[in-house]
Amino acid sequence: MTGTTTTAQSVSTLMAEIAAIGTDAARGGYSRPVYSPAELELREWFIAAARRRSLEIETDRNGIIWAWWNPAELPLTDAVVTGSHLDSVPGGGAFDGPLGVASALSAIDILAAQDLAPTRPLALAVFPEEEGSRYGLACLGSQLLTGAVTPERAAALVDADGTSFAELAARNGLDPRHLGRDDERLSRLGCFVELHVEQGRGLVDLDTPVAIGSSILGHGRWRLSFLGQGNHAGTTLMTDRRDPMLAAAATVLEVRRLGRTVDGARATVGKLDPVPGGSNVIASRVDVWLDVRHDDDAVVAALVTDIAAAARERAAAEGCSVTLTEASMSPRVDFDPVLRGRLSTILPDAPILSTGAGHDAGVLKEEIPTAMLFVRNPTGVSHSPEEYVEDPDADAGGHALATVLADLITQPASPDSIP
Repeated sequence: MTGTTTTAQSVSTLMAEIAAIGTDAARGGYSRPVYSPAELELREWFIAAARRRSLEIETDRNGIIWAWWNPAELPLTDAVVTGSHLDSVPGGGAFDGPLGVASALSAIDILAAQDLAPTRPLALAVFPEEEGSRYGLACLGSQLLTGAVTPERAAALVDADGTSFAELAARNGLDPRHLGRDDERLSRLGCFVELHVEQGRGLVDLDTPVAIGSSILGHGRWRLSFLGQGNHAGTTLMTDRRDPMLAAAATVLEVRRLGRTVDGARATVGKLDPVPGGSNVIASRVDVWLDVRHDDDAVVAALVTDIAAAARERAAAEGCSVTLTEASMSPRVDFDPVLRGRLSTILPDAPILSTGAGHDAGVLKEEIPTAMLFVRNPTGVSHSPEEYVEDPDADAGGHALATVLADLITQPASPDSIP
């Protein structure tokens, strides 16, 4: 369908429209877990914005929103796709996810104002639970779409309130029986270009607003569960304790020590869950969530093995035990070199940067050619209220995305050379 808003909207203007949604007074920043009131409000905002542009909207069986721009009424095959996500980590920044969605909408305005003759349809996609902040499994929507995670595993995931993903999906109009790989949907897609705020200082140091992504570090999440003996904080002598919190705390320090011994590694503990969690109770169990990343997947595996060995030693020293459970593991991703080369031709001034952060583009790479654009973050900080993008850079990113999309939808695809 053709159409656009009466007045084209810049990325910065669109971002201002959602600046008040999901603010977190306690943590600062934004907390927008999947299917929370804040994330649902953002989904409604996107759908309304897409309708103003006369896009054809559908939500698939995995909760991904698709908005189609197809002025030439082409068959819905070999589509160029762009978009990102709307959910956030707890207390996250304003730009991680929504910047890519707002940029996609702004790009539609720019394209609609041009005299284009598309040969491929264009779709905007909004993926749910990219951060994994509610169910602990990142990129859940794209993993379901591609079959990277089974529907049975996804449906059985449980959040901190005890709500399964199957229950939450059903509350929000999805049929849990139909979750999973969608070959019909995948057959429509030709390539995916995701724009995202840079989650580091590469563009700050290079003094340029937009970069092209090269690769994603291999990364995974694991849960270390320390088991001890719950007891009374006031009546249990220090010598009589089997306190898993002490083993967990010692392991957190080991994670830092071991991570520093490996060049280029990132090893992080960002979450501890004591059970039962009372201030006057010795915990019976403490779950420690571990995140490990490196450019080499074998190094990730070796570092996790070393951390697990250290955790067993620290647990034994406190009369406790520990188990290691893998929550997710995403191997290193190298974006499609042909598509990346094409973007470099379209945007000759854009440098090439790798990233340590996971993205839906990394999951979809196993099915179709994918690429990424990064927009400068002057603080170099992400997953934090300090994450930031200046308005001129946001708008520069939107224009860069529109330039890329215009080329991709108007030039014929070649199976040998052009995604």
